[in-house]
Amino acid sequence: MSEPHHVRVGFIPLTDCAPVVMAAHWGYDRRHGIEIELVRAPSWAAIRDGLLTGTLDAAHALYGLVYGVQLGLGGPQRDLAVLMTLNRNGQAITLSRRLLDLGIVEGQALAARIRSDPRRYSFAQTFPTGTHALWLYYWLASFGVHPFRDIDNLTVPPPQMVANLAVGNVDGYCVGEPWNALAISQGVGFTVATSQSIWPDHPEKVLTATDRFVSARPDDARALVMAVLEACRELDTPQGRLEAARILAGPDYVNVPVEIIAGRLTGEYEDGRGDRWQDPHFMRFHADGEVNFPWLSDGMWFLTQFKRWGLLPEHPDYLAVARRVNRTGLYREAAAALGIAQPEGDTRTSVLMDGRVWDGNDPVAYAAGFEIAAEV
Repeated sequence: MSEPHHVRVGFIPLTDCAPVVMAAHWGYDRRHGIEIELVRAPSWAAIRDGLLTGTLDAAHALYGLVYGVQLGLGGPQRDLAVLMTLNRNGQAITLSRRLLDLGIVEGQALAARIRSDPRRYSFAQTFPTGTHALWLYYWLASFGVHPFRDIDNLTVPPPQMVANLAVGNVDGYCVGEPWNALAISQGVGFTVATSQSIWPDHPEKVLTATDRFVSARPDDARALVMAVLEACRELDTPQGRLEAARILAGPDYVNVPVEIIAGRLTGEYEDGRGDRWQDPHFMRFHADGEVNFPWLSDGMWFLTQFKRWGLLPEHPDYLAVARRVNRTGLYREAAAALGIAQPEGDTRTSVLMDGRVWDGNDPVAYAAGFEIAAEV
């Protein structure tokens, strides 16, 4: 039997790196003729740079990061591919315990405080075009807070969020798990909103690869998708989630106590101010393939928010960009080989926290329809 082909895959220490980590741990990579070399990165900027320089073939990545690089926003332009979606839901906005002590427990009260307090508040996200930035901006704007004019907006790597909150460098942040749950366990923050309360079943991380890798090694790209798809399918079982929590807790990955990962990974939420619940929209990795399909409408949504916040001076050809980035054909080949169900179309309909319906049909009108946006 021939040696498996080597594939370098980057990841950030977050709960939702589970699909790529467990694809290697469970041996799905070798089943499909490849060997995943996992490369832990300290920040999303490092993931971007690894893709730009070719030191990474593929990566666990923020959806919006891929589209930002594709359009050359804030750095060099490179053609990247979204091979599949890795997960939905499971992020959160955390506020400082100091705000809780002032009686601020929801968005309206926070907005009123920001407007009345002479000091300027600071909030952190993990990458300027990333999902966490856009969830934070959308949530703040829904309460009348402009995320660029009314607050200071900082970029902080995920593992550094809790420390920055604890010492008062930021008043809040949006990040993936377990860095929200860890703030609660350390008594320095509380969850004011989950990302699924902003957009139920929103797309989150993706498996991305360089266009060069996909073009030069299409069989390995397909094998990578198949390996990660099998891991996603197993991660949506109770046993798979608990094993993933145990593995991710180790020093090579997230390096936090296993219970900090396991709770929200299984949907058992507490907000740090006394409320506990089983979240129906907790982190999903597969859901019979519904999660993993690289919906064109999901990619287009990020473009509408880039336009909303002034990152794009003009409306792009939304559908053309999404078709270029999201490799639906490659995904369908991999899913078919595994007997995984696929949708008939390439778009889906979603309803966000403000009641706005997003289906990808009129992205220009959608992007232009927000009262709070960048000045043009």
